Amino acid sequence: MNIKITSIDRQWVNVPFKERHARHLTRENPDWGVFEILRVHSDAGLVGYGETMVYYTWGRVPQEQCDRVIGHSPFEFLWDDKLGCGLQMALFDLAGKAAGVPIYKLLGTKVRDWCPVSWWTNCMSLDDWKAEMREAVSLGYMSAKLKARPWRDFVGDVEALAGIVPDDFRFDADFNSFLRDVSTATPVLRELELNPKVNLFETPIPQYDVEGNVELRRKISRPIAMHYGSPPIQTAIEARVCDGFVVSGGSMAVRRQSELAAQFNKPFFLQLVGTGLTTALMNHWGAVASHATWPAISCNEIYTDDLIMERLEPHQGYMRVPEAPGLGVEVDEEAIVRYAVKEGFAPEPPRNLYKVSWACGQQVIYPQGHRGAWVDFELGNQPLFHKGVRLDIVPDDGSPEWADLRRRCDIAPVRLS
Repeated sequence: MNIKITSIDRQWVNVPFKERHARHLTRENPDWGVFEILRVHSDAGLVGYGETMVYYTWGRVPQEQCDRVIGHSPFEFLWDDKLGCGLQMALFDLAGKAAGVPIYKLLGTKVRDWCPVSWWTNCMSLDDWKAEMREAVSLGYMSAKLKARPWRDFVGDVEALAGIVPDDFRFDADFNSFLRDVSTATPVLRELELNPKVNLFETPIPQYDVEGNVELRRKISRPIAMHYGSPPIQTAIEARVCDGFVVSGGSMAVRRQSELAAQFNKPFFLQLVGTGLTTALMNHWGAVASHATWPAISCNEIYTDDLIMERLEPHQGYMRVPEAPGLGVEVDEEAIVRYAVKEGFAPEPPRNLYKVSWACGQQVIYPQGHRGAWVDFELGNQPLFHKGVRLDIVPDDGSPEWADLRRRCDIAPVRLS
């Protein structure tokens, strides 16, 4: 227990996406496969591991924080979120190994051995979404969080997906505010509520719209989930804007959020995004957080490799909490070497354009990235969630016509006549 930190290794890796996610997730997030792996070495010969999802994290690891912990015990810093994601995770892993206990024993009192977990997928074509659901069921998942996007016929897609999963499989729909306002959201959500496999709605309209969210809750029967902190938690509780929360962030943030949610009897799901290392940490939190009863999200199934030696297997929608010391998983060092990249690496986005088509015949071409369809729909420039709307990939075919279309899209969305 007198263990001291002697050195810290930092290595960036680029973990490949599975084929369907390489096709669709890269439209908005081509860099989600880039991680920094931290190895925290000690004078006891123990090593703590952590990972930071570099381009999507609650906190990167500043070098001054690494310098700060050298020569000290990991127990001094466990609850300091200034450490950044990967370093804090590695210190918890090292501390657990030093104490000979799994991380959950450092976090609180265990309330469950099995934690509810959910499949995660970005918006995809219906055929690819069907393949996703078949894979999810085959691997033991019983719920999926789907990204609801206004350039797809989400109601129709969910109805089709419901026909290929077990009767007790559930869907959570994350709208990222794309339903915009109460009048737009109400008919869409009421239609989705007719499907018994639809479980909850995450952020259907902007979270800052307190009055709108209160009114929307009165109009629908499914629970609404909001990211904790927006609007401020006092407002969220007093105005009753939602039924539960999305909890994420560093360990002190997760601790505070989960404790307050419990005091007000609000369920939540943990959202700690990464590979098998982050999934293990998420389950340790799920073991001690009494109100983490909604299926948690780690997104680890979007990758071809989870960076650990033995896969964390869900069974009928639940994942067993690791019992070995620290994170309770063995890191695959060969995988870290295999996927190693230089610090600062950012993958090239695909050379694609994206065509949104409506049943009326209207078509609009967008460039890759959030500045494409995302911004145009978010601004209210296009109709939302129409029946029959679809998005298709238009890959670079090397033609002058494609190059000209790309040039025009870089200026503004191109409406085809």
